[in-house]
Amino acid sequence: MTGSGRWHYLIEPPRLIEHFVARPPVGFRTWWSPAGTPMFSAGLDPFVASGARVRRLASTLARWTGGGDALQLKTCFVGTAVSEHIPLARGSLPSACVDDVLNGPARDDLRCHTLVVVKDLPCDSPLVDATENAHADAVCNVLRDAGFVLLSGQALAWVAVDFSSIDEYLARLSRNRRKDIRRKLRSREVLRISMEPTGAPIFGDPGVREGIYRLYRNVYDHGRAKFERLTPAFLDAILQDPAVDGRVFLYATPERMIGFNLCFVAGDTLVDKYVGFAYPQAREHNLYCVSWFQNLDYALAAGLTRYVAGASDPQFKADLGARFTMTRHAVYASNRVLRVALRGLSRGFERDREWIEGKRRAPDRA
Repeated sequence: MTGSGRWHYLIEPPRLIEHFVARPPVGFRTWWSPAGTPMFSAGLDPFVASGARVRRLASTLARWTGGGDALQLKTCFVGTAVSEHIPLARGSLPSACVDDVLNGPARDDLRCHTLVVVKDLPCDSPLVDATENAHADAVCNVLRDAGFVLLSGQALAWVAVDFSSIDEYLARLSRNRRKDIRRKLRSREVLRISMEPTGAPIFGDPGVREGIYRLYRNVYDHGRAKFERLTPAFLDAILQDPAVDGRVFLYATPERMIGFNLCFVAGDTLVDKYVGFAYPQAREHNLYCVSWFQNLDYALAAGLTRYVAGASDPQFKADLGARFTMTRHAVYASNRVLRVALRGLSRGFERDREWIEGKRRAPDRA
């Protein structure tokens, strides 16, 4: 059965979900549904990942509503900001799962929010089994009947570890990409690369943890779409917790640490979750590419069968050989005008799905 004993669809260690609820990102409020589904409240710009036309419309709407140039809606999320799929508490029927989060003691709390988002439901995902995919489809049908609008989420990158060596993996890519990747991987010759499990003695040093958090903030601050900002307390707890089954890859030059990559092992899967880089050193040493292949090396050596690389930067990940699977969000707006806008502009939210469809129509021939 895919997922943990407590939740449907989960591909991360359950301890990660517990840490999220106990130590939420900045500005988030977290709680559990009666059956144990994680939920949180946060401000949301629903158009943050949309194209220019939709962004202009959103800016106009924000000014009309007195919100300046940014539209921030008080939103109740069912799910987490740290898992690729919603960890939906197990119930006998999909309708029971939906009733748990929408009609329990939290019902009055939901009414205080402009949006309710059931986030990151699997969609014909190769990362969960057929029973779980069918369950997710049934949940979506129940939500649609309840007035939710279904939208495509982000493209989730993953790699099947069905190769015997990195050379075999590279042979599947185009000639130009192989050449570019081999050039970038030469950076490993001047880097010190190590791996420490979470809970290792090194993470008992506050200075090490502070350095890792600074690298994380570098990446967060350089990002275009900012949503959850992890707290130092969250990363501190993860780094010092052996039960979360994390693998921390550390990258250093002779002078300093210039990057880290925090992954988790769950069953037969390596899940890539958080990175931190020092700029410009990380770019100079091609650390994004180097860390990708370091993770593949680890998954191969550990006998794992899948590497899940997250939902950002899909074009970069496609160039490195990733496959993609989509997720779905179910969105309900308490305001009638906003409900109409969501239905009319749903395609504008779904840039990753359109990118995937365009990629299928125009395969790489380089």
